Parts: sequence; C-alpha cells; structure tokens
Amino acid sequence: MSSTEQLTEAAPEAAGNVTGNVTDKAADDAALGAGLDALETQTVERTPLRSILISKVVPPLVAIALVLLVWQLAYAAHIKRPDLLPSPLDVWNSLYDQWLQGTILGTIWTSLSRGALGFLASVVIGTPLGLLVAKVKPVRAAIGPILSGLQSIPSVAWVPAAVIWFGLSNATIYAVVLLGAVPSIANGLVAGVDQVQPLYLRAGRTLGATGLRGIWFVLLPASLPGYLAGLKQGWAFAWRSLMAAELIASSPALGLGLGQSLENAREVQDMPGVLSTILLILIVGIGIELLIFAPMERRVLRSRGLLVARR
Repeated sequence: MSSTEQLTEAAPEAAGNVTGNVTDKAADDAALGAGLDALETQTVERTPLRSILISKVVPPLVAIALVLLVWQLAYAAHIKRPDLLPSPLDVWNSLYDQWLQGTILGTIWTSLSRGALGFLASVVIGTPLGLLVAKVKPVRAAIGPILSGLQSIPSVAWVPAAVIWFGLSNATIYAVVLLGAVPSIANGLVAGVDQVQPLYLRAGRTLGATGLRGIWFVLLPASLPGYLAGLKQGWAFAWRSLMAAELIASSPALGLGLGQSLENAREVQDMPGVLSTILLILIVGIGIELLIFAPMERRVLRSRGLLVARR
C-alpha cells in the first residue's frame, strides 16, 4: 500500500479521534458545570404551617403563660400588698378602662410619632457622621472615642441639661432622643464599613464608582449588615431616651405620651396604671422590631445567601 493511500485511510480515523476528544471534553465540562450548579443551588422546601406554628408561635405563648402564672402566684401568695402588686386581671382592667376612655391610642401615637421622627433625624445625622468617622483617620481619632463614650451615658442623664437648654418643650424631648440614638447609628455604620473587603472597593473604583457613587453603590450596600445592626440599636436607644424624656419633662403643653402617662399613674399611686403603661411600652418596642427591623434583617441575610428562602 502506498503512503498516499495510508494517509487517506488514517485521516478519517484521526478526525474521528479529534471529534471524540472534543465531545468528551464538552461532556466533562457540562458535567462539571452541572455539579457546581448543584453545589450552589439551595434546596427550597415548603415549611408546613404546623411546623411554623410550633417553632414561631408556641414558644412566645408558652413564655407569656409562664410569666402570667408566676405573676398570679406571687399575687396569691401576698408577697406585696395588692395596691403594690396588682394581679394580671387588675392590669388588664386598667388597659380596658383606658380603651373605653378613648385615650390609649392617642397616647401611643403621641410617643410613637415622636420616636419615629427623632429616629429619622438620628439616621440623617448619624449616617454621614459614621461615614466620616469610618473613612477619615484624623476624624476617627478625634471623634471615635467620644461616640463610644456617649453610648455609655444613660439617656436620663441628658434630660436635666436639655430642660435647662430648651425648657419644657418638644425640643427637649427630641434633643434627648438624638443624643441617645445618633452615637449608636454612627458606631454601627463604622463597624459595618470596617468589615467591608478592600476587594469590593477596588472593583468599584475600577468600574468608575468613586466619590459619592462609590459610597452609595459600593460602600453602603457592602456595610449594610453592620449598619442595620446600628439602626436596630439606634431605635432601641431612641425609644428608651424618649421614655426618659417624657417621664421627666412632663407638661400638659407637650401632650400625653406613654412617659407622661407613666408619671401620672405614679403620682396617684395607681400601680395597675403603671404596669399597664409599661406593658404598652413593651408592646410598641416588640411591634417595631417584628414589623420593621426583623423583615429588613431577613431580606439582607437572604440577599447575601445567609438565609434559605422559604416558599
């Protein structure tokens, strides 16, 4: 057989081998890609309603029932006089009387609107302050310790100074709220910025996200978990500061908030009224956490793959 014939016969065989190798490589790549996709894909299962009720609803109800039981047992054992330690039923009757008088919703709204406005003002002030402290080293060296120190000052300590500065006015209340909430929000953002990986910032600069664009599109989204923790803590400080301010700087001209209602009940030795107002303060705090901050936190964690989405 001539060399020309041998080459002619070998060509189809070589072509077949090359085609087979290419096909095998493509199949291997496809299998590898499928495997990686399987690793990255999270299995989403529908959670039965019964499991949700058992895990989310039953434990708080059991805890509330235990607290009420211990409270009733302490009342029945006469640990304190009934006028000092009323029963759960007495507190409920006090709440019901406030409802019948039509004052309970107005009282809650007065405090809640003040708290929301003061918290929003704290966010407007605390966010740029936190960015400034986080990004400018001389500012951090000068102001950072002061912000941490301000967090350790009890909110009630600011009330006498605010009363002297602004008198018995809404400015006093908002000043105390700002002094309580701004340091927490700023420190939370500083902590979030410190945890941002430098790679994100370099990638943002490469794509043209510099200056304010880099802060808005790269730095703030990357620092969102820490910032959100600061916002939650800031709201807690704002709410506590508001109650302290309303409790001390009480005046008919300021309207009736939860703090003023608590002080009014104390002045007339109305212990059921005191406990019912404390209960309302607690309910508002828990409601804000469950309705606003908990969904925000779940959304942030889910967007970063740290929380499995449920259908």
